[in-house]
Amino acid sequence: MQRQWTAPAPADRDDGGLPVLPELLDSFVAAAGHTAPGPVGGSAGLRSAACGYWSRRGLWTDPEHVVVAPGAEPLLLALLASAPGGDVLLPRPCAAWYAPLVRLVDRRAHHAPVPAECGGLPDPFALLEIVHRIRAEGGVPRVLLLSAADDPTGTVAPPELLHEVCEAAVAEGLLIVSDETWRDTVHHPQGTVLLSPAEMSRENVIVLSDLAGAFTPAGWPAAIARFPATERGAELRDRVLSLLTAVRSGLPAPIAAAAAYALDEPEPVRDRMAAAVRAHGAVAVAAYRALTAVGALARPPQAGRHLYADLDELRGVLAARGIADSVELERELVRRIGPSVAGGHRFGDPPHTLRLRLATLPLLGAAEESRLRALQTPDPLELPHVATALGAFEAAFRDLIESSPVT
Repeated sequence: MQRQWTAPAPADRDDGGLPVLPELLDSFVAAAGHTAPGPVGGSAGLRSAACGYWSRRGLWTDPEHVVVAPGAEPLLLALLASAPGGDVLLPRPCAAWYAPLVRLVDRRAHHAPVPAECGGLPDPFALLEIVHRIRAEGGVPRVLLLSAADDPTGTVAPPELLHEVCEAAVAEGLLIVSDETWRDTVHHPQGTVLLSPAEMSRENVIVLSDLAGAFTPAGWPAAIARFPATERGAELRDRVLSLLTAVRSGLPAPIAAAAAYALDEPEPVRDRMAAAVRAHGAVAVAAYRALTAVGALARPPQAGRHLYADLDELRGVLAARGIADSVELERELVRRIGPSVAGGHRFGDPPHTLRLRLATLPLLGAAEESRLRALQTPDPLELPHVATALGAFEAAFRDLIESSPVT
């Protein structure tokens, strides 16, 4: 059978991101002279810093249960390759990098639709239905990959819904991998409750986090994983370490030093995180209002740096412009807005849908200086360059919809 490969979404990491925090850069530079490779899986100090990070979030962790790797992709790939063979369940939509890694280790990926309330995890009834269908077809469901704070939808799963999904997954014998890359980017942390599946089922959940979500620049790849303190968890961690060792996946010393500094969360790091959350939250709400004003549907943004819009209600209008699927919709909006747009087909949605993911980062400015000003002001929307970017964003959608030829 010939494999069908979908090109990855336009890489968020191709963008320079936010300006590097000076103190973080200092820690990187201080270790730049260390030429010896770091230990695969992370040094004791780096793993202890990861433990401190999780403990401050209610997840006590021992360094022996932690693995550090150069990025979330190699870490998830090693994890999937090390887990018992079987099928992997993913929400629809989900992060663009999940499904290609599942295929790379020769597993079958099954998408379950997300509920109306949020993205990042499957509807619990749909999850059970798909698990039973997989078994009826001779498959073996093994792993559920979910994200309580989600890319691409920018939403946070309500605790009661997350509990239902975890309860169903554990009852069906699934290992849960919780991608918590975006958990520290909640726009209104005082009013949004975010829980980790590991708080609900400690023995059945592996927590994975890419530090580029909230802590480090995308060009300094580092990710951490927390394994259950069980015999199965220890065995799986050992397998992951063996695989990472085989491909020499240790962190360079400067990146390891910067990651350890960030995970300790000193005041400069906390201040930068709060500023980034404030800025992204402000432009996300403005972009959401612009989308709904032209008739698009979207869940209100709660976390991260993306929105996920559904333009199916405008299908007739878009068809008059020759746009009938997410591939054509992406092509048209990339021409109007730029490469920060990605069609829903890249995130597991069928191509015939008219869905797309939109990044908020370009709305903060194109240059580092502009983005730094957006971080430093209490209300980024008052900055002329942000207002201009939002105006162009809104005009692109308004022109696409309102000036479409009528058939």
